[in-house]
Amino acid sequence: MTRHRWTAWHSWLPTLAWLLLLALLPWWLGLPLLFSLVAVAVLLQHRLDAEHVGLIRRGLRWGLPGVLFALQRALGGNAFAWGAALLGALAGYTLLAGLEAWLDRDLRRAASAPATASAEWPELAMAPIGPAAEIIELQPLVWHQLDGGSIDPLAGRVHYRGGSCFFDDGHEVPDAGPQATFSPDGRWFAARTEQGRGIVLWDRERDRRHRLRGWKLSGWYREQPWLARHDDDIPQTLAAVLGRDDED
Repeated sequence: MTRHRWTAWHSWLPTLAWLLLLALLPWWLGLPLLFSLVAVAVLLQHRLDAEHVGLIRRGLRWGLPGVLFALQRALGGNAFAWGAALLGALAGYTLLAGLEAWLDRDLRRAASAPATASAEWPELAMAPIGPAAEIIELQPLVWHQLDGGSIDPLAGRVHYRGGSCFFDDGHEVPDAGPQATFSPDGRWFAARTEQGRGIVLWDRERDRRHRLRGWKLSGWYREQPWLARHDDDIPQTLAAVLGRDDED
């Protein structure tokens, strides 16, 4: 228990340090730091993996209050200063919402591509016509409730506490819910988000994490996750969902 609590606090220490740093710096130094994060997210989006993009988003969400606090302090801390800070928060988070919507545009395109055929995909899958193709049969999911801990197929156990999943080997999957599952050989770990509006995937072999809002895990095939927006949609590979069909 104590180690898990320390691990949860340890994961939040960089975020709190970042907020405190921008709150103590002059606002005219903190604001360019936020703009630099925006530039990295916009210009290097296709070179960053989902984990790095998530770190940039967290840095913007938590860095903006720090800069606004520094701004109101520079303006004297009076009612006018707080009013300016609140207006800055309104404008800043509005722009941030627009930026995140732009970053997620590929996911929306991937979701809309099979929309016309999704309603009839069971009939299409059973149709006898068409060229010979590999029959893909997804392995079903076995969901575990991690509130009381669950066995890790690669040794040890995994526990859920405070919005994160903790493994006995020291790894942590943050922003996850208590319902989780493993791929048949244990390479992948997947957890539903606490709000139930997405899935968190962890490729344990490559140590890559993917947070996919609005997607559901449909099953496993050849130790790889297949996902869909809705239960009646055609499942897609993770590479197709991320728009990286050239990956292994």
